[in-house]
Amino acid sequence: MAGIKALVGLSFSGAIGLTFLLLGCALEQYGVYWPLFVLIFYVLSPIPTFISRRLSDSTESSSACRELAYFLTTGIVVSAFGLPIILARKNTIQWGACGLVMTGNAVIFLTILGFFVVFGGGDDFSWEQW
Repeated sequence: MAGIKALVGLSFSGAIGLTFLLLGCALEQYGVYWPLFVLIFYVLSPIPTFISRRLSDSTESSSACRELAYFLTTGIVVSAFGLPIILARKNTIQWGACGLVMTGNAVIFLTILGFFVVFGGGDDFSWEQW
């Protein structure tokens, strides 16, 4: 039952994050949809961790594969936060839209982290069963 509650909570927080992202794009005073390119970073961010968990032998010890995955994931997350700032500095989007997109980024990436914390443990359930 705890797995279902966690899944519902993560779904709710993901919906909140996407709402902030869409508000940064679709509000009448902003009206520019360039910030939606951060969706690419949302899709790419868990991929290195999935690959490293699949290839690594043990979950406790550190390995070069896992450290490289953390490095690549960090680069993807930083890029997702940097894209709205660059767009706002070039006056492609307004600063209010940048703030909404960065708030959505924080919520979405915390949701992804929560997914790995809740379902990545391998205790009595894991993300592989979903």
